[in-house]
Amino acid sequence: MIGVFDSGSGGMSVYRELVKLLPEARYVYYADNAHCPYGEKTAAYIRRRARAITCTLLEKGCGIIVVACNTATAAAIRYLRGTFPDVPFIGMEPAVKPAALGTKTGVIGVLATAGTLKGSKYLTTKGKYEDDVRIEEHVGEGFVELVEAGDFDSPHAEAVVRRSVEPLLDAGADTIVLGCTHYPFLAGMVRKVAGPDVQVIDPAPAVARQTLAVMQEHGIPTVDPEPGIDLLSSGDPASLERVYALVRKQQHPQ
Repeated sequence: MIGVFDSGSGGMSVYRELVKLLPEARYVYYADNAHCPYGEKTAAYIRRRARAITCTLLEKGCGIIVVACNTATAAAIRYLRGTFPDVPFIGMEPAVKPAALGTKTGVIGVLATAGTLKGSKYLTTKGKYEDDVRIEEHVGEGFVELVEAGDFDSPHAEAVVRRSVEPLLDAGADTIVLGCTHYPFLAGMVRKVAGPDVQVIDPAPAVARQTLAVMQEHGIPTVDPEPGIDLLSSGDPASLERVYALVRKQQHPQ
């Protein structure tokens, strides 16, 4: 059984990729939406929440846990691995490398939460490439709230996305990294604002591939006799159910 958690519904963008590779697995998804967003929370606060959620997922029988949240990965994954040494944890990787390799202008944009941009994981990755490319950063202000509200394509959503994307375009970015798992649900709007010549990178497919590799390495079954998903949330489940319904619709279009 695969545990997946995020501050809210955004980690469903990772689940969407996981289920493509592991359609016969059983999942437990935990949305910590009573404490969402994590972006401005302290690292100590996020670690406390991550520990509590991990305990819940382990009680449910999960054998591997995907931290489907860039902010929680930055703040807590090292702590989780030390606290639960027998549990494989998969975190979010900042997709700076493919952006750096793919840019033609030499400028890449990173959209992320403040917590992710300050995290050591991101800063270490950034440090490997910032001598070769210019990395422009911007917090996706209001992005998490849009996704939690199920607002992906309204004029209001476009205005919110435009405020964070246009500074990256003005700086010359031709590649934009989505550095928060909520943001891929707004990828269509990001592309609309950015235009057809700008590449938008979602790290979720790479995270799904890494999860499969770690499961195989640890001998964790990838097929469950009762495949499916259990949805858990610390607050109102309406947002999670709405985003899950969207993911299901994308998987099984009429």
